[in-house]
Amino acid sequence: MFYLLLTLFGCVTGVTAVLFGFGGGFVVVPLLYRMLMASHGADDPIGQSAMHIAVSTSTCVMIVNALVATGKHHRAGNLIRHYLWPLGGFIGIGAVVGAVAAMWVSGEVIRYAFIAYLGVTLVDCLFRRGFLTRAGNAIPRRLGRAEASGGGVGIGAIATFLGVGGSVMTVPLLRRCGLSMSQATSMANPLSLPVALAGTLTYMAMAGFTESDLGVWFVGYVDLLAFAVLTMGSLVGIRLATPWIGRIPDRTHARVYIALLVLVMLSMCLN
Repeated sequence: MFYLLLTLFGCVTGVTAVLFGFGGGFVVVPLLYRMLMASHGADDPIGQSAMHIAVSTSTCVMIVNALVATGKHHRAGNLIRHYLWPLGGFIGIGAVVGAVAAMWVSGEVIRYAFIAYLGVTLVDCLFRRGFLTRAGNAIPRRLGRAEASGGGVGIGAIATFLGVGGSVMTVPLLRRCGLSMSQATSMANPLSLPVALAGTLTYMAMAGFTESDLGVWFVGYVDLLAFAVLTMGSLVGIRLATPWIGRIPDRTHARVYIALLVLVMLSMCLN
C-alpha cells in the first residue's frame, strides 16, 4: 500500500510539474512526511528524521520532473531566455545556503515554516493585484537587477530549506511581469533545477555529519526506493498532462494554482 500510494501521488507530481510548475515538493513533502511517521513512529530513527527525508527526497524527485517538463515546454515554445538567466544562477546560490541551513534545524521547525510560507503566498496571490487577472494588452516587463539577484538568492534559499522547487515564488514574480500563467508555470520548471540539484547534493553530503543510521536504501537523507517509485509515477503523469499545455484558460489556470496551494497547506496543518 505504501508504494502504491507513492506511485499514484508520483503521477500527480508529474501533472502538477507540467501544468503548474510544481516539481514535486508540494505533493511529495506532506505525503512522504505523513507516511513515514505512520509507518515508523516518532521513536524510530526514520520517524525522527521524517521531515528531512521528505524534503531531501522531494528535491531529488524534482530533478527528474523539472528536466522532463522543461523539455516539454521548450518544444511547446513557452520558455523565454531572459527570464531564466541570470535569475536561475542566483537561485542556485541561494539553494546551497538553504540546504545547509535546513540540516541544522529540527523537522518541526521546517514543517511550520512550510505552512507559514504557504499562508503568506496565498494571501499575496489573492489580495495583491496582478496574479488572478492579467491585462490582455500589457507588454511583459523584464526583471530588474535587484529582482534577479536578491530575489533569486532568496527564492533559492527558502525553496531548498522547505524542499520545494520555488514555483510559488517564481510564478507570482513572473506573473506580475505580465506573463501568462502558461508561460510563468512553464519557466518555473527550469528555475527549479538549480534548487533540486543543489538541494539534493547538499542533503547527501551534510547527512554525513549526523549519527542516524537510516538503512541501506538511503543515501544521506534521500530515500532511494521512494525516489524510484515516485519518479516512475511522475513520468506517467507528465505524459498524461502534456496535451494540456497552453490549453487552460488563463484565469482558470490561476485559480486552480491557488486551490492547489490551499489543499497542500491544509494537509500539513491537519497532520
